[in-house]
Amino acid sequence: HVAKSWISGTTSDGPSLKRSSRLLQNKTKLAATNTQNTSLEAIVQNASSDHQGIQLSAVQAARKLLSSDRNPPIDDLIKSGILPILVHCLERDDNPSLQFEAAWALTNIASGTSEQTQAVVQSHAVPLFLRLLHSPHQNVCEQAVWALGNIIGDGPQCRDYVISLGVVKPLLSFISPTIPITFLRNVTWVMVNLCRHKDPPPPMETIQESGVSSSEEKIFRYDLICSMYILQEAVWFLSNITAGNQQQVQAVIDANLVPMIIHLLDKGDFGTQKEAAWAISNLTISGRKDQVAYLIQQNVIPPFCNLLTVKDAQVIQVVLDGLSNILKMADDEAETIANLIEECGGLEKIEQLQSHENEDIYKLAFEIIDQFFSSDIDEDSSLVPETIQGGTFNFNSSANVPAEGFHF
Repeated sequence: HVAKSWISGTTSDGPSLKRSSRLLQNKTKLAATNTQNTSLEAIVQNASSDHQGIQLSAVQAARKLLSSDRNPPIDDLIKSGILPILVHCLERDDNPSLQFEAAWALTNIASGTSEQTQAVVQSHAVPLFLRLLHSPHQNVCEQAVWALGNIIGDGPQCRDYVISLGVVKPLLSFISPTIPITFLRNVTWVMVNLCRHKDPPPPMETIQESGVSSSEEKIFRYDLICSMYILQEAVWFLSNITAGNQQQVQAVIDANLVPMIIHLLDKGDFGTQKEAAWAISNLTISGRKDQVAYLIQQNVIPPFCNLLTVKDAQVIQVVLDGLSNILKMADDEAETIANLIEECGGLEKIEQLQSHENEDIYKLAFEIIDQFFSSDIDEDSSLVPETIQGGTFNFNSSANVPAEGFHF
């Protein structure tokens, strides 16, 4: 199978598990270089100063060191004893600039190795980051989101710990028509990390109780988010869920997101179509027979087959793999599914792929045809679904298909 790998590291086209917040302007980078001439001992001492200006400058100096492009001295700063000071700065509601700088520094520490992330967790920063999600200052909120994303991305233990503290509801509250796109990207990325690790999988009942399924519905509303890039990330997020277990697949179905995915598979820009193809193919691997049958009832076959003519070999392979899984799972109804594929022009496309330059593609195309289309298929129109009523196919009575729809 070609299901997306999302257990560790990054996928070829998805956001990374951890991200550091780098400096963006050359003059600021120069300031970061100059900061290295300041001793860590002086930075730590000044970060504890009662003078607000001195304290803020020291925390900024620490943040700039951690924001350097190459080999930031994370371990040196941890050993210096500055972590408890930075965490204490998160409590300073009277000084949002200090909160922001401290959160930024801690975000970059948490972007490092697992040991470095654990150092942030053990310093009791997580409850304070959750508290900062309610800050009236948007830059502070966004930096807290970023920090929590790095901590969640460290692994299942940190993920479950942050979920247990109630991270989901505050995240959902950020999804609104007024949220800047950059902020929304960070929120979406954190949601991806929430559902990323599979060993063990995230506690879906906890996430569901917090209303996470409504977040995807919000992300998909065109009147809420017009950015195709965000839409693509949202579908990527769902593809990670459909790559999970059957309970996670059912959560996507129950949230009525499958019709949206299929719509984007058909009408989205190519990047979004690609992610939708992953989501569908992953569902055919992870889902139960009745869950895969639901895809057919939602008319997934035509838009799925349409992607067999794209130039992206990976997309073609993903679609072929999904079609193969559907046909294999259909058992006695495989001929009916094969007929649907033929009626929408899918068979002709698969036949043409037998001469594709990619060896995996032409082998898979040959296997599908050999296993499911080798004999002459009865082209009786009675096998073609007439309409869709109540979410199920309505076949002609002579087609010998259950009136209530597909049940593989």
